[in-house]
Amino acid sequence: PATSTLAEAQELTALVASAGLPYALTHTYTGYPLVREARARIAAGALGMIRKLVVEYPQGWLAGEAVGKQAEWRTDPARSGPGGCIGDIGTHAFQLAEFITGLKVVELLADLAAVVPGRPVDDDCTVLLRYDNGARGVLLASQIEVGEMNGLRIRVYGDKGGLVWRQEVPNTLTLHSLDGRTEIVHAGGPQLGPDAASRTRTPTGHPEGYLEAFANIYRDFAALLRGEAAPLLPGIEDALRGMTFVDTAVRASRDVSGWVPLTV
Repeated sequence: PATSTLAEAQELTALVASAGLPYALTHTYTGYPLVREARARIAAGALGMIRKLVVEYPQGWLAGEAVGKQAEWRTDPARSGPGGCIGDIGTHAFQLAEFITGLKVVELLADLAAVVPGRPVDDDCTVLLRYDNGARGVLLASQIEVGEMNGLRIRVYGDKGGLVWRQEVPNTLTLHSLDGRTEIVHAGGPQLGPDAASRTRTPTGHPEGYLEAFANIYRDFAALLRGEAAPLLPGIEDALRGMTFVDTAVRASRDVSGWVPLTV
């Protein structure tokens, strides 16, 4: 998340606008080459009209008592803000789904829970989503799923096909066609489009991962500093949308509001 609270994100947005300086938000997973390939293929119509999205981010490291610096501040609303799991990793899942599909969430129904007794912020989240093209989505984020590490995964389904990408196996993208064919796309392969190919450093079979994704984000930001275009770099709009999502989900779940609009 860009900030601890939505009010801070709104203030930051105004500051960025008045300063006129480059701003980027480190949504690291947008730096993976095959995430960019998935985006490009969806934009080119490979899946047809998008109907369904399922994005999940399971972790298990907070299934017990929050011990250690990283755990302590993430479960302290005075430092993390009102969103726990939904802010820490739910924002990544939310942004990844919008980034890959190009769609925007317009409504949500949120069920956030603090499963571990005494925890003051949520650690398990289920959010139903409606997108601006009419597609339905599900966002699952949890930090109490014992045995899970960093299992970010997204599945997108259209009227012509579907795709699957997993962060823990980041160098393969699976594409399904309506006629039953399945294609496995590998990072570094010759079939990649320009966005993915330009952010791949090694031949097929030589793994790239998390650190290289950071490097791709930094490389895009350096392009901005040189006055060049970096259209895939997450910016202040992502920051404000992410914090609006967190704030809306927290309030809607707390108040049992049912379906509510996501208004930025």
